[in-house]
Amino acid sequence: MNTSERFWDKTASQYDQIEMKDEQTYLQILQRTKTHLKLSDIVLDYGCGTGLIANEIAEYLKGIQAMDISSNMIAIAEKKAQERNIANINYAHATIFDERYKKGSFDAILAFHVLHLLEDGHIVLRRMNELLKPGGLLISATPCVGEKIFLSSLLFFAGRVGLAPKIRSFKIRNLVVTIEEGNFSIVESECLKKSSQEYFIVARKI
Repeated sequence: MNTSERFWDKTASQYDQIEMKDEQTYLQILQRTKTHLKLSDIVLDYGCGTGLIANEIAEYLKGIQAMDISSNMIAIAEKKAQERNIANINYAHATIFDERYKKGSFDAILAFHVLHLLEDGHIVLRRMNELLKPGGLLISATPCVGEKIFLSSLLFFAGRVGLAPKIRSFKIRNLVVTIEEGNFSIVESECLKKSSQEYFIVARKI
């Protein structure tokens, strides 16, 4: 088990409470995501956490493959889905490179609060592109803490001493370029929250 997996396993039981402190941003992500999805879509939720998004959008989709590196997160997500009798989500303790995920399988990939945590972002984005059908969408929300110098420095230090996962301090222009270098074209980009410079970006597979 690597450092990131241990961190998220420890965080899992408090994750929903932490995320819902900013319920307004969560609801914005949820509503904006729905506008880009269809009932016929098969979606991959990458870094699904406790299923906060997947469980809410399942009824609007044909099916969801949801994965996370934290087994504790997956256990919570599965429990919530069972309690709500949601049958079209397959939760998995896995990485995006798992062989169960086949090339050209997905209409959309969701990546919420995860791109800034990746050490190998370019490789993951190429993998996402590979997994999408022609014209498929990458739908993401990412805090660009590089726009906030003090916050960026604080989070960098926390990552160095193991108090938080290592975070890439994106500026929005760097994030856009990183996504585009994965062979995507930007469809939509908007700042959802100025204090954290959180950007909702939709990109289409080229």
